[in-house]
Amino acid sequence: MAARPHGPPATGTRCRGGAEPGPAMPAPRLLLLLAALCPPVPGLGRQRDAPGKIAVVGGGIGGAAAAYFLRQKFGRSVRVEVMEKAVVGGRLATLEVEGGGYEAGGSVLHPLNLHMKHFVKELGLSVAPGHGSLAGVYNGEEFVFEESNWYIINLFKLLWHYGLNPLRMYMWVEDILDKFMRIYRYQMHDYAFSSNERLLHALGGNDFIQMLNQTIDEAMQKAGFSHKFINEVVCPAMRVNYGQGVNINGFVGAVSLAGVESGLWSVKGGNKLVCTGLLYASKAEIISGTVLSIEPKVRPRPAGDPIKLYQVTYNTTSGLTGDTYDIVVIAAPLSRKMANITFRNFDPPILEFPNPYHKTVATFVHGRLNASFFGYRDPEAFNFGAIFTMENPKLFFSSLGVVSPVEDGGGEGKLALQSAVWKVFSNEVLTKEQLNLLFSSYDSVKVKTWWAYPHYSPPERCPPVILHDNIYYLNGIEWAASAMEMSAIAAKNAALLAYHRWYGNTDRIDQEGLQEKLKTEL
Repeated sequence: MAARPHGPPATGTRCRGGAEPGPAMPAPRLLLLLAALCPPVPGLGRQRDAPGKIAVVGGGIGGAAAAYFLRQKFGRSVRVEVMEKAVVGGRLATLEVEGGGYEAGGSVLHPLNLHMKHFVKELGLSVAPGHGSLAGVYNGEEFVFEESNWYIINLFKLLWHYGLNPLRMYMWVEDILDKFMRIYRYQMHDYAFSSNERLLHALGGNDFIQMLNQTIDEAMQKAGFSHKFINEVVCPAMRVNYGQGVNINGFVGAVSLAGVESGLWSVKGGNKLVCTGLLYASKAEIISGTVLSIEPKVRPRPAGDPIKLYQVTYNTTSGLTGDTYDIVVIAAPLSRKMANITFRNFDPPILEFPNPYHKTVATFVHGRLNASFFGYRDPEAFNFGAIFTMENPKLFFSSLGVVSPVEDGGGEGKLALQSAVWKVFSNEVLTKEQLNLLFSSYDSVKVKTWWAYPHYSPPERCPPVILHDNIYYLNGIEWAASAMEMSAIAAKNAALLAYHRWYGNTDRIDQEGLQEKLKTEL
């Protein structure tokens, strides 16, 4: 569907419901009559000047994608500046272990993550397919499920233990994904949403909103899944992906379950390459500095309304500095432990966001796993490359698995007997005693502590997208679900929203019934 061009109607266009031409009348009277009969159409009036400068706070996947989409919408003339206090990539980062780089933050992508797939193709990057290894589910005393090399045996085990629950879960998650995939069509046709709840409602109606207000445990029990299946299969998936149990909200829980499907992938060389690539493609200027405050400013001009701007103050190695911007996009969590930004002199004031983030510790250990810790007397019989865990207060880790360097493009699944690099997720830094319990021997340990994702506690209320007239916040969507693709979706929504609000294209914002509307228009 083509967008209407800005500017006056073409010569000879008839008014809505206009009659056939009659006798000629003087031009001034004719123009007055036309003006009365043809009210102005939104978007066809005088084009507003493009913004001069846009600030993007944060150089992670959300900020990099926002810079990319803002450039697409506003064109080449706009100056886009991205402020990053640490390293481009944000929570996408690699850690060096024994000479190789390993994903320490966001690690895998789903085959239906269309924005990330587009970025990889557009930037000429390579895909690293995931290579699975044998997995087991450990309850703190024994394995309640052990995977086999034989597909038919695994299928029999699943049916024996859980009946049709695994098949029903696949269908349940697929139904949610089918609805969620509508976002790509809406964004392709330039539709935007002024809040995260409106976005979710446009995709899945009240069902998606309800999923924010109940736990994944409640949602799946209501859908008829057994307690045994939820505790032994669903809970371990929540723990490996979000470091939390089945008390997280239903929507992020469904996202987590989608992450256990086959076909997962990553970017060869590290997922952070997407961030650097998008920033280069956006021709944005990267400013290495910590944003301290944002304040509204008004600049008078000789004729017309005054110009509304935002003073962004940030600290660099050269000292305190700042600049004014027409639009500000915040792509960093507004939390005291993350992006601690002060909003000065806003009326009404911009409220603080007390929503806490969850600490996750990723420990990389090059060594041999201690099979006896997991109840295996014979190490030769222990062939797991991934161990997931159930809820148990005695357990000091959430999951552990063999990982491969990002340069290898996959290759997980080495025999656990061999000395390998293991990635251990936990809520606290592992002690030497705990490492000695898990590993019979090891020669190097690297630790990365993250405020990785929100601490989910439904009912959830997502922070707003619009913080002020032209200030937009991406990370509120993380309270629905935190993932690389969710950040990319939020980035495109913010870019479209900023564009449409700047130019007054209200017909592209918060439209109801888009699914049916697009069916009739295409």
